Amino acid sequence: MQKMFSRFSAGKCTIALVLMAVLLTAISGCVAQTALALEAKDDGNQITLQKGQTLTVKLEANPTTGYTWEMVEPEGAILRQVGEPEFNADSELLGAPGTLTLRFEAVEVGQMDLRLVYHRPWETGVEPLEAFTVQVTVQ
Repeated sequence: MQKMFSRFSAGKCTIALVLMAVLLTAISGCVAQTALALEAKDDGNQITLQKGQTLTVKLEANPTTGYTWEMVEPEGAILRQVGEPEFNADSELLGAPGTLTLRFEAVEVGQMDLRLVYHRPWETGVEPLEAFTVQVTVQ
């Protein structure tokens, strides 16, 4: 009877250890996939992402002027924009400036320049008011 009890306890311990190993492996994978956040001060930098990782870019904007930030789509893009840009005003005043947040997912391994332009989308042949560029490597 004592042998049966000790085997049962050893079996429970083995299961617990295996579950802990699986959980730790899953958690370590999640840590590597945290979102990377960039701001205007990061313009011109080089960054490295893991495939599947999210990149968040927050830039000053004022959509009431007609200007917005948009990605200039390169050939063979390794990033995909996720969702619509989100605007958070600095105050509740009508026409207040604020921050526009764009999110991207690293979908392919490779390198590219992520170029964002601040412009009025309907104006053709007009240089953007501002630009933001980072060199992205996805591993």
